[in-house]
Amino acid sequence: MPSALPDGEPVPDDGALPPHALAGAADRPLGFYLHVPYCATRCGYCDFNTYTATELRGTGGVLASRDNYAATLTDEIRLARRTLGDDPRPVRTVFVGGGTPTLLAADDLVRMLGAIRDEFGLAPDAEVTTEANPESVDPAYLSALREGGFNRISFGMQSARRHVLQVLDRTHTPGRPEACVAEARAAGFEHVNLDLIYGTPGESDDDWRASLDAAIGAGPDHVSAYALIVEEGTQLARRIRRGEIPATDDDAHADRYLIAEDTLSTAGYTWYEVSNWATSPDGRCLHNELYWRGADWWGAGPGAHSHVGGVRWWNVKHPGAYAAALASGRSPGAGREVLSDEDRRVERILLELRLREGVPLELLREAGLAASRRALADGLLEGGPYQDGRAVLTLRGRLLADAVVRDLVD
Repeated sequence: MPSALPDGEPVPDDGALPPHALAGAADRPLGFYLHVPYCATRCGYCDFNTYTATELRGTGGVLASRDNYAATLTDEIRLARRTLGDDPRPVRTVFVGGGTPTLLAADDLVRMLGAIRDEFGLAPDAEVTTEANPESVDPAYLSALREGGFNRISFGMQSARRHVLQVLDRTHTPGRPEACVAEARAAGFEHVNLDLIYGTPGESDDDWRASLDAAIGAGPDHVSAYALIVEEGTQLARRIRRGEIPATDDDAHADRYLIAEDTLSTAGYTWYEVSNWATSPDGRCLHNELYWRGADWWGAGPGAHSHVGGVRWWNVKHPGAYAAALASGRSPGAGREVLSDEDRRVERILLELRLREGVPLELLREAGLAASRRALADGLLEGGPYQDGRAVLTLRGRLLADAVVRDLVD
């Protein structure tokens, strides 16, 4: 989640939603995102709402402590139950992200999941994921998570090359993420993801191929591969601006993406979203699909974003302010917006075009339909734009997805 929060209208102290937000809720899946904002060190490229112990010292006292965090976040889960009232939906997905969730004790993560189970219930086939840094877990920790109800785990591998990891300020050693996959499998995890980043300054095509080969060799059923975005205000941006390391150009990013698609597809992985590949439909990340398809999710934790029935809101960023709000019985929401029908139409196009199934043509207006015909002629969309009533990106279209979507939303 980005460090900057948008403007918006105030969130009521009790977190109450407009009545229309829960209309038809029974027909939409419900997920939970739990944000853990703590990191042992700050990676130079990271722009997420995270804090090291040094950054928190003296800024929130005991309220900002990770020792109390599970109890604090449980208070927001209970607030969610009160806010959603008699909403009968069991939770379909839970995703614990960060930060580094596995800096908390495994029992704390299980406790947070238990609060969701107690307040809402979990669907029988619920997907329960946590992110993990490779250096922050061991076999006993992974077994405790699996026994506590987690069935999917995502490791931040980023690269198999030591010099690339050093530029990213990642502290794990090459080979550790692959070992984590084996340990997670031994603990009984059904689904395992490895996150990769391409386009790091100083990374070569051969470095990227080595990372892909190492990830595939570890045997996860899901791989995510993201282009490095250098965010203003980060240490990496400052290093590039000072000329200490070179920036990576767009052509190199495109080349690395093509290498990823070729390598992963040859190994039996199929893309289902522009940056995500899985070995089977069961291996897809259902929680992320909730986001991409505009379903309902409650984001608990500092800076977390939520969406229910066309109402989107976001929490205060600082862990101390977040805990103080809940301790006083108030919602930690910092602001919210009610999406118009046009907002939701545009967001559907923006997000669903990234999926393998594409976006329904019925969402496009006349100018967007004309743009889809031009995109077809340019080789950016598959088949006739009216084939199956959907616009689907080709491989070349995936490379230019941002430009395609700008035309389709007209």
